[in-house]
Order: sequence, then C-alpha cells, then structure tokens
Amino acid sequence: MSLTSSRGKPTLADIARLTGVSAPTVSKVVNGREDVAPETRSKVLAALTESGYQSPGHKRAADAPDVVEVVFDSVNSNYSSTVLSGILAGAAAMGVEIVLTTTEGSPASGTELATRAQRMQDEQRAGMIVVTSAFSDTHLDAFRRRRIPVVVIDPLNPPAADVVSVGATNWAGGRAAADHLLDLGHRRIAYLGGPESAECNQARLHGYMSALMSRGVAFAPELVIHGKFRAEHGIEGLAALLALPEPPTAVFAGNDGIAVGVLREARRRGIHVPEELSLVGFDGTVLAEDSVPALTSVTQPLHDMGRTALRTLLREARGEQLDSHRVELATQLVVRESTARPA
Repeated sequence: MSLTSSRGKPTLADIARLTGVSAPTVSKVVNGREDVAPETRSKVLAALTESGYQSPGHKRAADAPDVVEVVFDSVNSNYSSTVLSGILAGAAAMGVEIVLTTTEGSPASGTELATRAQRMQDEQRAGMIVVTSAFSDTHLDAFRRRRIPVVVIDPLNPPAADVVSVGATNWAGGRAAADHLLDLGHRRIAYLGGPESAECNQARLHGYMSALMSRGVAFAPELVIHGKFRAEHGIEGLAALLALPEPPTAVFAGNDGIAVGVLREARRRGIHVPEELSLVGFDGTVLAEDSVPALTSVTQPLHDMGRTALRTLLREARGEQLDSHRVELATQLVVRESTARPA
C-alpha cells in the first residue's frame, strides 16, 4: 500500500490504513497519549518513521540551525549558572541555538510534558537537556515515545537505561574529601548531605563511608544528616551536630551551598574555621573561592559537563552510536583555607 496521499505527503489516514487502526488512535500516538496499547503504539510508531510523516505543525526550515531546549529548576545558583555557561559555550562553537526554560522546582504534569514534546517534534528540535528535579523518569516517557533525544545532567534519581546522563565521579569525590580530613588527623567527621534518595548524594556518602572503613574508623550514624542542597541545611545541620555529646571536628558538606551555611552558623557561634572546625564542600563553584575562609572543595567540571551534554545530545540526534549512556567526568579535591589539623 502506498503511503502517499493526493497531496504527495503521508497523512494520518494513510498511516491508519497501513496499520489497520483508526485515525484517532494514530493521532493519540502522534500526540503522546498514554491510552494506547503498547503493541499498537509500536506498530504505529514504526509506520510513522518509515513513512517520514511530519505533523502539520512542522515549522523548521531545512537549513535552519539545530535548536536544543534546556530545562533547569532555576538558574539562580552557582551550580546552574556554571553548567549553563558550558552549554552556551558549546552552542556557540557548534552553531546551535539554545531555548532556556525553568520550572522553579514545580513538578510538571503529564499533559504539560506531552504538549511540550509534541511542540518539539513539530518544530523538529534536536532534543532536550534536563537539569531539573521536576522531570522524573516517568515524565521523560513523553519524549522517548516521540524519539526525541534527552540528556539528563547530574540526575537526582537514576534514569532509565536508555536515557543518556552526564555527571561526575561523585563516589571518588566523596572518598577524596573524607581521605583529606582523615589525613589531617580528624576522626569525628560529619556528612551534611542533600536529599537522602538522590543518586549523587548517595554516591558521595558511600565514598565518605569507604574512606572511614579503609582507616578503621567506625561509622557513626548520628554524624550523617540529609536535607536539601541549600545553605539552610548547613545552618540547621551544624546546630544539630554541635548538640551531640561528642560533636565532630570536621564536616564534609554535600555541596558548596550547604558548606556556606555551615560557615555562617559557625561564625554566629564564634567557632573558628579551620582552627576549631574543618570544612570541605562539593562542586567547586565560585562560592568556594569567595567564602571566608576560602573553602576546600571537591570540584566538579560543571562547565565541561554542560558542553559534554550538548555534544552528546547532538550525536544522538544525528543517529550516531554512543559509547555509553552514562558519562562521568573526573572530580578533583582543591585544598584551600577551610581545613587544618584538629586542635
């Protein structure tokens, strides 16, 4: 059966006749609706791909530059702005246009994501880079069903095996932070981490625990407190740690924002860093360099993570075979002024 209508292009009706399903069912698949049986969806998707069907909403000219959507929770943090700078630098070098949106941390509804995915398909955008907690793995199904490439940067939760992600060596970074404090002679080392279920937080915690075990230092559960990657958690976390019968002599903070909160609370209580309390952060943002004292921190290559995510997305959009669906860039401990031998 020919898939060419009188206008020379395949229509939904043509796809329906080829697959033996109704035109409304084909429309549901095109629009990413979930109320379609998996076998039917696969059959329709295969026919759409074979026919080269394009939605009537298609707008992008053949010679137009690739357009990539980038979604952040917000761009107010040093972490986000550094990742974004890497994406933009890569886009300038590769001749790619970037469309930036933010969710402000609000969970996206299935309808909103289906609409976004359909618009991206209609406009033939190259794909989407996700740096947000608002899109869960289930939410990304709307894009996978339309075969829109998606790359997730430093996901809080492990994505599906077929979703490409870019991150850093969080376990090695956590190990390096704890090893540094142990080398200085600290044995009561606390970990103020991010959300307990977050993949990056778990990796940093396990690296910290591995360092303790390798030195024969008993793990003390009371020294581990999870929360948000925010300064407020550093303030509240240090207050809780100092209330312990045996407070820590050092703190490993899950990110630089938490570490800044620790510094604020220590200063308010008259505790000198590093003379009375050593402190290590994570991320290596400008917060680490500009804090007083300058913060020892595990540096993530955030700029390179942004560039790598864009380059990987474009490779996937061109149909190239990727070496791996998980890319991890190396972290590095940068020692500054916030760590010293215990008093």
